[in-house]
Amino acid sequence: MSVKAATPARSGAKSKQPLREWKRFRFPQSLYRWGGVLLGLVFLSYSVVYLNIPLERFFNMFGRVGTLVTERYYPPEIDYITEPDYLASVVDTIQMSYLGALFGMIMAVPLGWFGAYNMSPSKRFVYPLARFVAMSARSVHETIWAILFVTILGFGMMAGVLALTMFCVGFAGKLFAEEIEAIEMGPVEAIRATGANEFMVMVYGVFPQVRVAFTGIGIYTWDVAFRAATVVGFFGAGGMGWYLKRNILQIETYRVSAILVSIVVLVLIAEGVSAWARARVAKAK
Repeated sequence: MSVKAATPARSGAKSKQPLREWKRFRFPQSLYRWGGVLLGLVFLSYSVVYLNIPLERFFNMFGRVGTLVTERYYPPEIDYITEPDYLASVVDTIQMSYLGALFGMIMAVPLGWFGAYNMSPSKRFVYPLARFVAMSARSVHETIWAILFVTILGFGMMAGVLALTMFCVGFAGKLFAEEIEAIEMGPVEAIRATGANEFMVMVYGVFPQVRVAFTGIGIYTWDVAFRAATVVGFFGAGGMGWYLKRNILQIETYRVSAILVSIVVLVLIAEGVSAWARARVAKAK
């Protein structure tokens, strides 16, 4: 038996205290819950032992990281990231993320429509196919997509744009489908009763309900694509990542730290811009 906090209220008291409420532990729900917690702890302990993870080294890691940074990566060579060539690569990274997010969301809108169970034209064939495409695009990491397209198309921004496009298709397609599945079907059925086609149903019945959500998802997709764009260049897709890879291979540690600082600053700026845009979109509700 468990007791919820409570003391009977005294007469004349300004604020009444909640009365005592008795709650019985229900069987077997309580057994399932605590059994699941126990199994999780057992599995965690087994994984640590089986993988031979030396936990004691974790507490010594911070001192070693601090020593490594101060001896090899400090101070960062700020003059390097202010050179025109590197600044041009920053612009290339921004453009690559913008195009990848734009093309990905254009493809994700019909994919989300087909992958929404309540709006899919065929729940038996089109729905599982659309879900499979979104899942496949999302399950492959953007760096793997970059390696694949670089192998096919060669080094350059085109491979990066296509890698980010595939990443955004899976990312935004799933979110779009879930938003469409959560709409109210009353307006949709009313518009269908007038004899409207599927395009008119989408424009007048679905889009007004998901307009704000789609805008927020689009902003968040670009935010994630920008972070990924700083990495795919490391695998030959161009942009800031190419400079990062070159200086790592040349063991130019001071330049590497400067590039990492620039990436962190740009990600923080992108996070601020996307947060401001999402706040403005939220007010539109």
